[in-house]
Amino acid sequence: MPRQRKTLRSDLGWSTPDRIVVRGKDLPGELLGKINLGDMAFLELTGRVPTPQESTVFNAILVTLVEHGVTPSALAARLTYAGAPESLQAAVAAGLCGLGTVFVGSMEGVARLLYEALPPERAKSASDADLDALARETAQAWRARKAVIPGLGHPIHKPIDPRTPRLFQIAAENGFAGAYVKLVQRIAAEAERASGKQLPINATGAIGAICCELGLPHRIVRGLGVMARAVGLVGHLLEESEAPMALEIWQRVDDEASAHLKPKQG
Repeated sequence: MPRQRKTLRSDLGWSTPDRIVVRGKDLPGELLGKINLGDMAFLELTGRVPTPQESTVFNAILVTLVEHGVTPSALAARLTYAGAPESLQAAVAAGLCGLGTVFVGSMEGVARLLYEALPPERAKSASDADLDALARETAQAWRARKAVIPGLGHPIHKPIDPRTPRLFQIAAENGFAGAYVKLVQRIAAEAERASGKQLPINATGAIGAICCELGLPHRIVRGLGVMARAVGLVGHLLEESEAPMALEIWQRVDDEASAHLKPKQG
């Protein structure tokens, strides 16, 4: 039986010889010089320009994720650039490939967890008692599976991730500290109580909750980290081109990793 062809459709943008339209807005006339990059990303994802409050919160999320030092993703980008300096985009892509359940991408897991515990249609009517019960159930379920709750704990920032209270403050000041922010805070408290360990809400935990407040689908939340960290990786590659460290890192690792195999000198 012949397959019935589906109509191909995209609502993102179109162009003609003299026009470029993005999400229904004329790019040169309505967007250039009138919208910042974060707001443009919001428009691309949601189909509308953010309110001033949404803009403040969304841009704060992106700024948070741009840079975090010489991380594994930055190292991957630098090492790739050392081998292929003619392909900056490949080096950025190499760094972005490592944004997963451990680094940056964990905010997708937080958003999924929160939406599963508290579907959007129930969020506005959820009482404090409801949130307490959901937090206990969630923490207990993850503990029973011996699974790590995404968005909690950090190898460096203890007892508080300094980004988290500021993100929550910005969310509150702009009307986005609702049920999902409260729920992730309660889940963290329950997890700490059950484990006896310090489990601060890290930046991706805060961002996952705030993305739920913004109504973003969990499947796209990791994408905010991708777009933001790409900016940071370009910065790392510029620095690598001016003050290289990748070859030194490679040589040190090679020397140390194989030192036990090499003949002793002298």
